[in-house]
Amino acid sequence: MKITYLYVLFIVCSLTICTTHAQTTKTGSLADVSFMEGRWLGTFNGGPIEAAWIAPVGDNLTGFMRMMRDNKVTMYEMLIFEQTEQGPVVLVKHFKPGLIGQEEKDKSDRYRFIDAGKDKATFEKEDGSIRIIYEKRSADQLAIQRGQLKDGKWAFTDLFVFNRFGK
Repeated sequence: MKITYLYVLFIVCSLTICTTHAQTTKTGSLADVSFMEGRWLGTFNGGPIEAAWIAPVGDNLTGFMRMMRDNKVTMYEMLIFEQTEQGPVVLVKHFKPGLIGQEEKDKSDRYRFIDAGKDKATFEKEDGSIRIIYEKRSADQLAIQRGQLKDGKWAFTDLFVFNRFGK
Protein backbone atom coordinates (compact mmCIF):
# COMPACT_ATOMS: atom_id res chain seq x y z
CA MET A 1 0.00 0.00 0.00
CA LYS A 2 2.78 2.43 0.93
CA ILE A 3 4.71 1.66 -2.29
CA THR A 4 1.56 2.17 -4.39
CA TYR A 5 0.91 5.52 -2.69
CA LEU A 6 4.50 6.66 -3.32
CA TYR A 7 4.29 5.53 -6.96
CA VAL A 8 1.03 7.47 -7.52
CA LEU A 9 2.52 10.51 -5.78
CA PHE A 10 5.59 10.28 -8.04
CA ILE A 11 3.40 10.12 -11.19
CA VAL A 12 1.27 13.09 -10.09
CA CYS A 13 4.36 15.19 -9.29
CA SER A 14 6.00 14.25 -12.60
CA LEU A 15 2.90 15.24 -14.56
CA THR A 16 2.66 18.53 -12.68
CA ILE A 17 6.30 19.38 -13.43
CA CYS A 18 5.93 18.47 -17.13
CA THR A 19 2.73 20.49 -17.45
CA THR A 20 4.30 23.51 -15.73
CA HIS A 21 7.39 23.31 -17.99
CA ALA A 22 5.21 23.06 -21.11
CA GLN A 23 3.23 26.12 -20.02
CA THR A 24 6.36 28.25 -19.39
CA THR A 25 8.31 27.23 -22.50
CA LYS A 26 7.96 29.95 -25.11
CA THR A 27 7.94 29.10 -28.78
CA GLY A 28 7.64 32.49 -30.42
CA SER A 29 6.84 33.46 -33.98
CA LEU A 30 7.93 35.90 -36.65
CA ALA A 31 5.27 38.28 -35.31
CA ASP A 32 7.59 38.70 -32.30
CA VAL A 33 10.23 40.34 -34.54
CA SER A 34 8.02 42.12 -37.07
CA PHE A 35 8.62 45.41 -35.21
CA MET A 36 12.03 45.54 -36.95
CA GLU A 37 10.49 46.18 -40.36
CA GLY A 38 11.81 49.30 -42.04
CA ARG A 39 15.02 51.14 -42.91
CA TRP A 40 17.36 52.19 -40.12
CA LEU A 41 20.55 54.25 -39.94
CA GLY A 42 23.19 54.43 -37.19
CA THR A 43 26.94 54.72 -36.71
CA PHE A 44 29.49 52.02 -35.94
CA ASN A 45 33.30 52.10 -35.80
CA GLY A 46 33.46 55.67 -37.09
CA GLY A 47 31.15 55.20 -40.06
CA PRO A 48 27.51 54.80 -41.00
CA ILE A 49 25.68 51.51 -40.65
CA GLU A 50 22.45 51.02 -42.54
CA ALA A 51 19.97 48.23 -41.87
CA ALA A 52 16.75 47.19 -43.56
CA TRP A 53 14.24 44.49 -42.72
CA ILE A 54 11.27 43.57 -44.86
CA ALA A 55 7.99 42.38 -43.38
CA PRO A 56 7.64 38.69 -42.54
CA VAL A 57 6.19 36.61 -45.36
CA GLY A 58 5.54 32.90 -45.02
CA ASP A 59 8.27 31.39 -42.87
CA ASN A 60 10.84 34.21 -42.91
CA LEU A 61 11.75 37.83 -42.23
CA THR A 62 14.78 39.00 -44.22
CA GLY A 63 17.20 41.79 -43.44
CA PHE A 64 20.62 43.16 -44.22
CA MET A 65 23.19 45.58 -42.84
CA ARG A 66 25.82 47.61 -44.66
CA MET A 67 28.74 49.03 -42.68
CA MET A 68 30.88 51.78 -44.20
CA ARG A 69 33.88 53.94 -43.41
CA ASP A 70 35.30 56.75 -45.55
CA ASN A 71 32.51 56.15 -48.07
CA LYS A 72 33.65 52.52 -48.64
CA VAL A 73 31.95 49.35 -47.50
CA THR A 74 33.70 47.48 -44.67
CA MET A 75 31.19 44.65 -44.26
CA TYR A 76 27.79 43.36 -45.34
CA GLU A 77 25.61 41.22 -43.10
CA MET A 78 22.58 39.12 -44.09
CA LEU A 79 20.10 38.24 -41.34
CA ILE A 80 17.33 35.74 -41.98
CA PHE A 81 14.73 35.00 -39.33
CA GLU A 82 13.20 31.60 -40.19
CA GLN A 83 10.21 30.14 -38.40
CA THR A 84 10.75 26.64 -36.99
CA GLU A 85 8.65 24.45 -34.69
CA GLN A 86 10.80 25.70 -31.79
CA GLY A 87 10.27 29.35 -32.73
CA PRO A 88 12.19 31.74 -34.95
CA VAL A 89 15.87 31.08 -35.61
CA VAL A 90 18.23 33.84 -36.77
CA LEU A 91 20.73 32.87 -39.47
CA VAL A 92 23.56 35.38 -39.98
CA LYS A 93 26.22 35.56 -42.71
CA HIS A 94 28.96 38.20 -42.98
CA PHE A 95 30.61 39.34 -46.22
CA LYS A 96 33.69 41.43 -46.89
CA PRO A 97 33.76 43.89 -49.83
CA GLY A 98 33.45 41.98 -53.10
CA LEU A 99 30.82 39.75 -51.42
CA ILE A 100 33.51 37.48 -50.02
CA GLY A 101 31.95 35.29 -47.33
CA GLN A 102 33.50 35.26 -43.89
CA GLU A 103 31.82 32.03 -42.78
CA GLU A 104 32.24 28.77 -44.64
CA LYS A 105 30.07 28.38 -47.73
CA ASP A 106 27.36 26.28 -46.11
CA LYS A 107 27.70 27.65 -42.53
CA SER A 108 26.06 30.56 -40.78
CA ASP A 109 25.89 31.89 -37.24
CA ARG A 110 22.67 30.52 -35.71
CA TYR A 111 20.70 32.05 -32.86
CA ARG A 112 17.68 30.38 -31.22
CA PHE A 113 14.66 32.19 -29.83
CA ILE A 114 14.72 32.79 -26.06
CA ASP A 115 11.75 35.09 -25.43
CA ALA A 116 9.88 38.18 -26.58
CA GLY A 117 7.80 41.03 -25.27
CA LYS A 118 6.31 44.15 -26.81
CA ASP A 119 8.80 45.38 -29.43
CA LYS A 120 11.61 43.25 -27.96
CA ALA A 121 13.00 39.78 -28.72
CA THR A 122 15.97 37.85 -27.33
CA PHE A 123 18.01 35.19 -29.14
CA GLU A 124 20.98 33.06 -28.09
CA LYS A 125 23.83 31.79 -30.24
CA GLU A 126 23.63 28.02 -30.61
CA ASP A 127 26.79 27.51 -28.56
CA GLY A 128 25.31 29.59 -25.69
CA SER A 129 28.14 32.15 -25.76
CA ILE A 130 26.18 35.24 -26.86
CA ARG A 131 22.69 36.65 -26.50
CA ILE A 132 21.28 39.31 -28.79
CA ILE A 133 18.36 41.57 -27.91
CA TYR A 134 16.49 43.35 -30.71
CA GLU A 135 14.47 46.22 -29.24
CA LYS A 136 12.38 48.97 -30.76
CA ARG A 137 12.84 51.70 -28.16
CA SER A 138 10.48 54.15 -29.83
CA ALA A 139 8.65 54.50 -33.13
CA ASP A 140 11.87 55.80 -34.67
CA GLN A 141 14.66 54.02 -32.75
CA LEU A 142 15.84 50.41 -32.93
CA ALA A 143 18.67 48.98 -30.83
CA ILE A 144 20.57 45.73 -31.03
CA GLN A 145 22.29 44.72 -27.81
CA ARG A 146 24.91 42.02 -27.38
CA GLY A 147 25.25 40.14 -24.10
CA GLN A 148 27.71 37.73 -22.56
CA LEU A 149 27.75 35.90 -19.24
CA LYS A 150 29.68 37.73 -16.51
CA ASP A 151 29.68 36.37 -12.98
CA GLY A 152 26.72 34.13 -13.79
CA LYS A 153 24.53 36.94 -15.17
CA TRP A 154 23.96 38.24 -18.69
CA ALA A 155 25.56 41.67 -19.21
CA PHE A 156 24.31 43.59 -22.27
CA THR A 157 25.70 46.61 -24.08
CA ASP A 158 24.40 48.45 -27.12
CA LEU A 159 25.99 47.06 -30.26
CA PHE A 160 24.01 49.15 -32.74
CA VAL A 161 21.52 52.00 -32.24
CA PHE A 162 19.53 52.96 -35.32
CA ASN A 163 17.13 55.74 -36.20
CA ARG A 164 14.39 55.21 -38.76
CA PHE A 165 14.91 56.86 -42.13
CA GLY A 166 13.29 56.76 -45.55
CA LYS A 167 9.95 55.14 -46.23
